[in-house]
Amino acid sequence: QVQVVESGGGLVQSGGSLRLSCAVSSSIFKITYAAWYRQASGNEREVYATISDRDRTYYVDSVKGRFSISRDNARKTVYLQMNSLKPEDTAVYFCKVVLESSAEYWGQGIQVTVSS
Repeated sequence: QVQVVESGGGLVQSGGSLRLSCAVSSSIFKITYAAWYRQASGNEREVYATISDRDRTYYVDSVKGRFSISRDNARKTVYLQMNSLKPEDTAVYFCKVVLESSAEYWGQGIQVTVSS
């Protein structure tokens, strides 16, 4: 059974950094597409960063220049480096991956809290 596990969240002060990881286990297929979403309290889940099978990346304007998505194919892990964090970045972050099999999986979500 494929599992997607996020890690690296927590509490950080405004201006600080965190790196989220999203590890895919128990799969022989590589990751072809991945995305990080976030859901702030009372809001819908929205996509903030994506990476394609050719490592093309996309970011919403509010995180451009501050967040960076990357991946390690050998480790089947996707990362989200978050710098210059702001209180409005506080949310539960979710990782979504699409494998070569075209199956789509979500992580369980991880809390990121940025204090002012």
